[in-house]
Amino acid sequence: MIVQDIINHLEELAPLAYAEDFDNVGLLVGDKNSKVKGILVTLDTLEQVVDEAIQNNCNLIVSFHPIIFSGLKKITGRNYVERVVLKAIRNNIAIYAIHTALDNSLDGVNKMICNKLKLKNCRVLIPKNQTIKKLTTYVPVGEADLLRNELFKVGAGHIGNYHNCSFNIEGIGTFKGNEKSNPVKGQKGKTHFEPEVQVSMTYEKNLEKKILNTLFRVHSYEEVAYEVITLENANQTIGMGMIGELDTETDELSFLTLVKSTFNCLSIKHSQLLKKPVKKVAVLGGSGSFAIENAIASKADMFVTSDLKYHDFYRSESKIVLADIGHYESEQFTKNLIVSHLTKKISNFAIILSKINTNPINYF
Repeated sequence: MIVQDIINHLEELAPLAYAEDFDNVGLLVGDKNSKVKGILVTLDTLEQVVDEAIQNNCNLIVSFHPIIFSGLKKITGRNYVERVVLKAIRNNIAIYAIHTALDNSLDGVNKMICNKLKLKNCRVLIPKNQTIKKLTTYVPVGEADLLRNELFKVGAGHIGNYHNCSFNIEGIGTFKGNEKSNPVKGQKGKTHFEPEVQVSMTYEKNLEKKILNTLFRVHSYEEVAYEVITLENANQTIGMGMIGELDTETDELSFLTLVKSTFNCLSIKHSQLLKKPVKKVAVLGGSGSFAIENAIASKADMFVTSDLKYHDFYRSESKIVLADIGHYESEQFTKNLIVSHLTKKISNFAIILSKINTNPINYF
């Protein structure tokens, strides 16, 4: 098994196509064709984590946060980022980061938080735009069923809880090949009229390579006429944060006590308590101040996130309770999620959960 095989499994959970533009995800260090001896999964890749990988004979580190976030102009070991990269290269250890690709995954960071809090009826808090595309192509009537079915097999035509979705219009296509053409239908140099079906179907953008490769493989024409457009429709299965409901409503202090215990928080910063019952809860692992208004608009009673600044707490507007539980605390179970996913895919392989607490924040 090589590094690329592991990457393929990880992208099933969190396609890199859905990572945020500012992020640096994917294989950061190493050769994708290297044979993997063992995998170490961590929240952050620090020097002691690389040492842990060496001790456990792991030559691939799967990290939630990217060790290389901004560009490196020198690698001299002058800071912890450069030292990690140097040590990894010297020991032939590859480093892969998943970060916001997993943040935006339906079964990613925020679903794990929901599961820990036992929230039900969970849905994405901020569905992501421009992640749905539409393919339109034109195929001879007798070949339409085959093409549709092959495109369905690779994921086209999936909308919410429905599969094999397409729209079809019959018409007449015309074309005239030049002297260099080799037409499947008609003759070169003559205008040909062919009964065709216009087939349209949507797909998620991470599937585009598979979709187009299938189109070109199955379609019989020498030159395949097709159009691809990006839709503005929000994707309800991809996006930041989640919102769900408790089985039964509870009071604010009881819920905060549950959160504190569940995430092993030494303290929780929160906005003014509203003395209202808590039933609907919004969550967003990591820095979540950008989603405060979304949480309010979703009628959440409490928003569990981290990295809120002083003035962010004013934005609660007495409509919601904001609970800052800490960046590390909100994402700490992410590595367990990654290990669980990989173990299901390659159960007979050495996949190790890092034992190192990489939280850089201490409390006095």
